[in-house]
Amino acid sequence: MSSMAREIMAFILTTSGWVLVSSTLPTDYWKVSSIDGTVITTATFWSNLWKTCVTDSTGISNCKDFPSMLALDGYIQVCRGLMIAAVCLGFFGSVFALIGMKCTKVGGLDQTKARIVSFAGLNFVCTGLCSLTACSLYAQRITSEFFDPMYVAQKYELGAALFIGWAGSTLCILGGAVFCLSLSEGMSSSSLYPPDRKAFVNSGISLMSRAAPQSQASHARRPPPDCISSSQQFDKNAYV
Repeated sequence: MSSMAREIMAFILTTSGWVLVSSTLPTDYWKVSSIDGTVITTATFWSNLWKTCVTDSTGISNCKDFPSMLALDGYIQVCRGLMIAAVCLGFFGSVFALIGMKCTKVGGLDQTKARIVSFAGLNFVCTGLCSLTACSLYAQRITSEFFDPMYVAQKYELGAALFIGWAGSTLCILGGAVFCLSLSEGMSSSSLYPPDRKAFVNSGISLMSRAAPQSQASHARRPPPDCISSSQQFDKNAYV
């Protein structure tokens, strides 16, 4: 697989992962719990990073936003910060990837473009790590409360947003690692084929083309060997 095709594949992976990570922020179901009974009394409780809600069997939801950021639990504040950082890093990573990819016409020389695309890959790796940390921290809190026999409040289960975040984090890390490999390839190609090699070859060809007519002219002015030998023999006999 060529380096250009590999960069396009990495861009598709990272962009898809960034979209998945970004979609987890407004997703409702970070944690879910339900009360099963008759059709009338069945209710579903769910919560995310911004609010907690309950939905009855008729589909009507009653939500309550978290009142104060300072009054929130520490793990929710950390998850908010990590997810927002992941979205921002993924945005800048997409911009740098478009500039540094070989299939685009901006970015300068191949060595410069390799550095830009490797920086984009680093951004995407950080995006995946931030999202992976946030989802794992949130899931660890849910599982610890669920399996704690001393926890008497309502217990929740893992929601769909966590699985979407894990999938997006994996795609960002894989695509970012592929982008980071472009730096070593760009350095090796620049060392094997320096920028001034073409100019050096052209100058050598021009020197050879200039020297060729001069050598032909010198050969044309030089008399043939037979004439030289005959003239030397004539002069010697004349003096004798």
